[in-house]
Amino acid sequence: MTVTQISAQELFQAAYENRYTWDQNFPGYTADITFKEDDKVITGKIRVNADLKAEVFDVEDEQAQKIIHGQAWEIAIHRVRRSFEQTHSTNTFSYGKTDETGAVEILVGGKSEGDGYKVRNNEVCYVHRLIHGTFVTINTFSSHDTGEGYLSHTYDSVYHDPKTGEQRGGRSEFTDEYEKVGKYFILNRREIRTETEGQVSTQEFIFSNIKLLEPVAG
Repeated sequence: MTVTQISAQELFQAAYENRYTWDQNFPGYTADITFKEDDKVITGKIRVNADLKAEVFDVEDEQAQKIIHGQAWEIAIHRVRRSFEQTHSTNTFSYGKTDETGAVEILVGGKSEGDGYKVRNNEVCYVHRLIHGTFVTINTFSSHDTGEGYLSHTYDSVYHDPKTGEQRGGRSEFTDEYEKVGKYFILNRREIRTETEGQVSTQEFIFSNIKLLEPVAG
């Protein structure tokens, strides 16, 4: 009996396609936002449109508005459904090492050479990518199984200078929680704990009263 070894690309593509995404009928949504940063609490509203552009309302503090907008945009951008071909057609993939948790390293060549991933249980559990001139490294510790793909639940992120390898800023730990609204899973809470030089700061984003927008008749 011969065991057919699947290629690194097939293994990675299966995990990539197992991520939970919104379909093209996603109408967008509105939500109330409570933003807590250390001992500061700010409330307002957000709207994520069908084209996944985010807007923030009723937040006068300019810095808080930017932070909330950044989160709303990031939430949406990670739910966009892009085919593997669209995202990775200029890359090649090969196997690296398997770590003690059973996570298989995927080394990237081609246009994104130097990037790397790890796949475990048909999920991408490690990402090391050059984004806007900085290496971002993300380890995922646990995930939510939606039945239609997985969503990260707890993970961390660290930034490094691509030339020197020096760490930029602190290490952040994330906890994401979701609720099902209509047929879509939408983030209702994100906590970010960032440790910089021994100091820990906490940001919490609570999205409540989440309502899908009415689809535009077309």
